[in-house]
Amino acid sequence: MQQHGDALRDGASRAVLLNSFGGPEVLALKDVPEPQAGDGQIRVRVSAAGLNPMDWFMTADAETAARFGLSLPCGFGTDYAGAVDQVGAGVSGYAVGDRVFGAALSRAVADHIVLDADGNIASGIAHHTPNGVDDRTAATLAIAGSTASAALDVLDLGPGDTVLVGGAGGGVGVFAVQLARIAGARVIGTGSPSSAEYLRSLGAKPVAYGEGLADRVCDLGAGTVTAALDLHGTDTVHVARELAVPDSRICTIAGQVDGVPAANGANATPDALENIARLVAAGRLRVPLAATYPVGNIRTAVELQAARHVRGKVVIDLQPQP
Repeated sequence: MQQHGDALRDGASRAVLLNSFGGPEVLALKDVPEPQAGDGQIRVRVSAAGLNPMDWFMTADAETAARFGLSLPCGFGTDYAGAVDQVGAGVSGYAVGDRVFGAALSRAVADHIVLDADGNIASGIAHHTPNGVDDRTAATLAIAGSTASAALDVLDLGPGDTVLVGGAGGGVGVFAVQLARIAGARVIGTGSPSSAEYLRSLGAKPVAYGEGLADRVCDLGAGTVTAALDLHGTDTVHVARELAVPDSRICTIAGQVDGVPAANGANATPDALENIARLVAAGRLRVPLAATYPVGNIRTAVELQAARHVRGKVVIDLQPQP
């Protein structure tokens, strides 16, 4: 096994752990034994971890946690970026020092994580980080990027489309709006009145959510809405139906409506994240960072993210960032 010589402490590491399920108050940064990569595995020294609503949703109570295969004691966070610092026997395609990003279900907020080199989200997934993409940005891509990509695959947008995106300013919305624009579609994004300039900066025509949304969309003069993506619940689904959008061209990620397709990151194509990372590296897609916190402030970071009013992504630093 190859090893990197600059471990944080001899035989020790840190990880955010839960000894009971609940809100941010149950999160604690603990010293843990430094994990080791076995055969067919790599170890990543994590530099940054991005937060997603699913992180605190999965760990809010025992029943929900069990649906995701989680038990106590439990780690926290799924999106990560860092560098490979151990490579187990039989692994090809990774070397010590390679910068990587990806997903490790509910254990990413830690100094070190061990992943199967050919794994899935449960055992861990690693993609090579392109030059030009910093670790904080790379740590935001996996869950939100794959979810947005899967949803847009359902809609199959093109230059003739106008898509209504409900919850366009959230973590998934950041990707969905820009990917839809890259596909050539016009985008109408719902949000609060205070988010209008932010939505414009992403490439969306903003419209305030709430009662009367269908009328406000029509008043925009943006053309006929041909597709819709609901990133928050089901309200946008019902508005899209009012606007005569067929169910086959509506997609949800956080709610279910009979006859309307739903998508999640597991449905994304195998190359979706690498394509998104290349778009970021090329300057064609940007990921606004709402806030960054050192890992010792994990509770504060989760409280901010869970309030659901942030514009962009919240990132935890495990190491000092350049």
